[in-house]
Amino acid sequence: QAQLVESGGGLVQAGGSLRLSCAASGSIFRIVAMGWYRQAPGKQRELVATIRGGSTNYADSVKGRFTISGDNAKNMVYLHMNSLKSEDTAVYYCNAQTLDRIQYWGQGTQVTVSS
Repeated sequence: QAQLVESGGGLVQAGGSLRLSCAASGSIFRIVAMGWYRQAPGKQRELVATIRGGSTNYADSVKGRFTISGDNAKNMVYLHMNSLKSEDTAVYYCNAQTLDRIQYWGQGTQVTVSS
């Protein structure tokens, strides 16, 4: 079954750090890009960061604080989050796009930053 599985969310104090991980199952082929999105209560889902080949893209709100990285051999993507703020509290979703333009989403992992 094709799926993305996230891990690493949790509760952290403001100023702290977390690392999210996402693993794509072996039945997802020809991934060309992976990324992280988030959705806070009452808000729309928004892009956090993406990685395509060697290129990365970040939302302005996380630039300088978050770093996305990937392991192509393992079909994994990571999000290193530093200097976390209360406004970073959200459910974080992993996303993968294939060469056939199929998108996959993970089930989401909760990140809560206490002030």
